Amino acid sequence: MPELDNTTFLASKILYSSFAKSFHKQHGITPSEARKGMGSLQSYNRLMIQMNLKGVEPMNYQLMERDAFQVVGVKESLICDGETGPSQEIGRFWAQVGQDGTIDRLLGLNNGQISGLIGVTVDYSEENNKLEYWVATEFRESPPDGLFSYEVPAAKWTIFEVVGPVAEVLPKTWQKIYSEWFPSNDYEHNGTPSLEVYKSLDPTSPTAKSEIWVPVK
Repeated sequence: MPELDNTTFLASKILYSSFAKSFHKQHGITPSEARKGMGSLQSYNRLMIQMNLKGVEPMNYQLMERDAFQVVGVKESLICDGETGPSQEIGRFWAQVGQDGTIDRLLGLNNGQISGLIGVTVDYSEENNKLEYWVATEFRESPPDGLFSYEVPAAKWTIFEVVGPVAEVLPKTWQKIYSEWFPSNDYEHNGTPSLEVYKSLDPTSPTAKSEIWVPVK
């Protein structure tokens, strides 16, 4: 072993003295006493820091099981228009039923567990690139003249709360459901229609309340 010069030797003594003081403060005995088996040492588990990011904003939701229930309303076969999807056609359809008095009529009929208006995509035809879209409300009786009925299948539902202008927040929430919520949970979509529930009269309001109902298994 090479000899230590005076400077190195002095530095080593200072470091050891500092270590010995810290050791004694932590364990109550000196390092030499520890080597002789005198006293006991304290042991600490390794510190682990776990960070789990699932989006900047929390997703408020609840799980609910429901038997099949009926909605009544109007429906239209819409073309999925390229990159924008069916959103433009759906917007036109909502504007139409708002102007012809259908929305007011449906709100007057609403007597089910879900309050408000419901948007439902019942069927999609890949061959024709069309979907059947409904503007409806939950109604427990036979549909009045001019309205159709659809039975929503029994399911376990994940119900996501959404607040803000509908056209802005609903697409963002749908994106988070598929990019964040589903990958973080053991559920998957069960293949039956999802629902969008509109609870506020003004869908453009920053405080407008909506819900997304996703059937899961």
